[in-house]
Amino acid sequence: MIVDSHLDIAWNALAEGRGFNGPPAQGYLISRDSLVAAGVGLVFATVFTAPRGASKLLPKNPFLYDTPREANLIGRLQVGYYASVGLRLLRTRSQLRAYQRAWRPGKLAAILLMENADPIESPAQVGEWAQLGVRIIGPAWARTRYCGGTDAPGGLTDLGRELLRTMARHEVILDISHMADRSVRESLEAWQGPVVATHGGARALNPGQRQFEDRAIAEIGRRHGIVGVSFYRGHLRSDGHAGVADLVRHIRHMADIAGDPAFVALGSDLDGGFGRDEAALSSTAGLGSLRNALQRHFSAHDVEGIMGGNWLRFLSASLPT
Repeated sequence: MIVDSHLDIAWNALAEGRGFNGPPAQGYLISRDSLVAAGVGLVFATVFTAPRGASKLLPKNPFLYDTPREANLIGRLQVGYYASVGLRLLRTRSQLRAYQRAWRPGKLAAILLMENADPIESPAQVGEWAQLGVRIIGPAWARTRYCGGTDAPGGLTDLGRELLRTMARHEVILDISHMADRSVRESLEAWQGPVVATHGGARALNPGQRQFEDRAIAEIGRRHGIVGVSFYRGHLRSDGHAGVADLVRHIRHMADIAGDPAFVALGSDLDGGFGRDEAALSSTAGLGSLRNALQRHFSAHDVEGIMGGNWLRFLSASLPT
């Protein structure tokens, strides 16, 4: 079973008009059909919201928020979308293990990941979102009320520290993707629970604040978390077209810095604000080529882990019982 830890499925449908059921939209890669045909059995489906100030990044998109309440409503719409297309959300370790045992090609389920915590109007709402199925929260995208974000320097706010404490009480996993460097450092100092970086590249190979620092990768490895490599060209290289060789280069570096390939996996972010032309694969069928390329550098056991087993192991130890 292949596992992909970052897909903006609901956002793409509701904000961009690219539905999940059926073939992918022209120029894009992700749909239910394309995922199951490639052997993907589990995805991290996001609840992603973007503030009005992100209009330069998302031109002409009306699906932006001005207030936490608007973010909350947009987030709830996305949870509803997943129900409407029949994408099953796995909530507990026992559900995950039962799904693994019964899985066969053609089946697909999801872990619900919130990217940008602004839909949580106050930390007291974390429990409500957990009841809706959210199992992982990334506090940032751009700057949020909780912390600094991509190209928005800053540390945790007082509200952000309260958010982390409430997440811990509800057994929610922390995702440091998109967090500003200071916010990453302060979060890792305060956080004792399971931690991941679901999608990104290695900054040592492709400089830029959005990519992960080696010290963050190393700390996630030390805590037996997972770093997911993104398939977006901008996360992998500074210019030119990205390909399988770039993915392998970042995976090898992350495995070395994290201390073991067991702490690295896939977090493609495919169709997440970019199309086929900016992806490291021209189709999801290219996941087979990635597997073959990894076999030249890693053992068969490690390759199966990177392609999905590492996420399954992590989740089986980190989801609520």
